[in-house]
Amino acid sequence: MPLTIEAVHGAARAGVAHTARGSYQTPCFIPVGTRGAVRYLSAADYERLGAEIVLANTYHLMLRPGAETVARFGGLGAFSGWPGVTLTDSGGFQVFSLAPDVDDDGVTFRSVYDGSTHRLTPESTVATQELLGADIQMVLDVCLPLPSPPAVVELAVARTAAWAQRARRAHLRDDQSLFGIVQGGVDLELRARSARATVELDFDGYAVGGLSVGERREEMLPALAAAVEHLPADRPRYLMGVGDPLSLVQAVALGVDQFDCVMQTRLGRHGTALTAQGKVHVKAARHATEDEPVDATCGCEVCARHSRGYLRHLFAVNEPSAARLLTLHNVAWTLALMRRMRAAIVDGTFPAVVADVAAAWAMTPVRTR
Repeated sequence: MPLTIEAVHGAARAGVAHTARGSYQTPCFIPVGTRGAVRYLSAADYERLGAEIVLANTYHLMLRPGAETVARFGGLGAFSGWPGVTLTDSGGFQVFSLAPDVDDDGVTFRSVYDGSTHRLTPESTVATQELLGADIQMVLDVCLPLPSPPAVVELAVARTAAWAQRARRAHLRDDQSLFGIVQGGVDLELRARSARATVELDFDGYAVGGLSVGERREEMLPALAAAVEHLPADRPRYLMGVGDPLSLVQAVALGVDQFDCVMQTRLGRHGTALTAQGKVHVKAARHATEDEPVDATCGCEVCARHSRGYLRHLFAVNEPSAARLLTLHNVAWTLALMRRMRAAIVDGTFPAVVADVAAAWAMTPVRTR
């Protein structure tokens, strides 16, 4: 899965990533459609907003409606009505969030829907994602909360490396890209070791996982840099689960190409907007009589039509469209930020974008999942 580099500014890159079925521009933000749809939005919405790639969750889709059902519809894109590029994660984040039983062979989960028991191995995860038919699939990895004891982090790195080898051997579809994942917590040597071992397997792209899971920003960035240093320049680099604006610009400055996060939709449905001035809590009483948009610098359809006062009213009366409108804004705002970064890399003004975002978002915690 080659990455065509079109411009650089320092380590920051603007490029185009090529899958077997389609391409997408980088740096990019990937909206998260966990169960086959971005919550409160439709495929038509994020197509209109300018998204080029959308993520879905293997763990949830294999339980409902089932990977075989998705395959009968022609794969994830056809099933969800999304014409762009698709990516499925592996279930590794569920190792972090659901505390399943983990052993050297794989992971045993209980379904969040009915309590039934399910087993994921590196091989079965690949097979399930091949049925789901996404353009990009991820290997199964061990994602830990931070801080974790050093011995636990070391074991997670070893298991992730062994599972990556097994996934690489199991992967059969040449029309579907497979990404390896780097782990290692905030230990710089473990991050470098994990990156080197993952690159030796020659994946189509490379992800850095296990960040934004409890560490401080000043811990995350060196760990990310230690991993990226060893990743090849001609493949996409993907920071998983990170989406706060300051982390986005800082990671792009280190050479990261793509990101996903649920923060945009989670904040939106709970009444918080992303803006050029930082977070705006729309439900706050002070906005009740404000006639200005959420962000006067934003060109999205929500800011063009609706005031803060109106949106605050919708939340106050529990109108479902409130969550939809603010979700639309947050996703549109983030996609616009990525386009702004890309343009700034091309024209040589990227440091000014970093400075602008840092001025508004410096106090934002790094944990965004």
